[in-house]
Amino acid sequence: MTFPTAPRYDLYAGIHKALRAFMADTLVAIGRMDEGDAADTGPALAQLRALLGCMRAHLGHENEFIHPLLESVAVGAAARISIEHVEHQREIATLEAQVDAFEAADASARPALALKLYRELALFVGENFSHMQYEEVVHGAQLWAHCSDAQLLDLEHRIVASQTPDEAMLVLRWMLPYMTHAERCALLFGMRAMVPAPVFAAVLELARAHLREGDWIKLDAALSAPSLRAA
Repeated sequence: MTFPTAPRYDLYAGIHKALRAFMADTLVAIGRMDEGDAADTGPALAQLRALLGCMRAHLGHENEFIHPLLESVAVGAAARISIEHVEHQREIATLEAQVDAFEAADASARPALALKLYRELALFVGENFSHMQYEEVVHGAQLWAHCSDAQLLDLEHRIVASQTPDEAMLVLRWMLPYMTHAERCALLFGMRAMVPAPVFAAVLELARAHLREGDWIKLDAALSAPSLRAA
């Protein structure tokens, strides 16, 4: 695949970085969890449930907001990904059922169920990585061909507005640490101008908790710069 290189607003970049990081971290957590230790399995399975809920919501947002736009500019443009979304919904439900089965199983059955869950999750993650690349390359090019950056930003704002506060904070928890510094600054400068001060303060606390020390120092300096503070 050839990746588009035009200097345009990328609707997929931030959210897909967040989801890739969330999926990768969760896969590692499930793979190393001690199935006989509730203190270990509890957090790992809770993270997996949160991931699956986030993935289900993401599919819904793309179905509701992005696919109708794609179809309006190119009939059939969303067909392939729409079919894959149906399959991903089934896979999410299957993984949730496997978590339920693990939690209900006795100790002797748990090692086999944990390995099955890990392998099925690995397949789900791999499929989604390929799926997201297609969206970024093919759908991204179609959106750039037919939409202005202002239209894409408006679309993103409508998606964000449809999220609950908890959903939005979960996405930011996985988005902020895994963006570039420039992407992080652009997101937060824009957010600071749009959300109430207490909400922005909560987002900064989230960033402080999850960014690497060097990344937080650079972000804090950028946000504190007089020319940007007044913007």
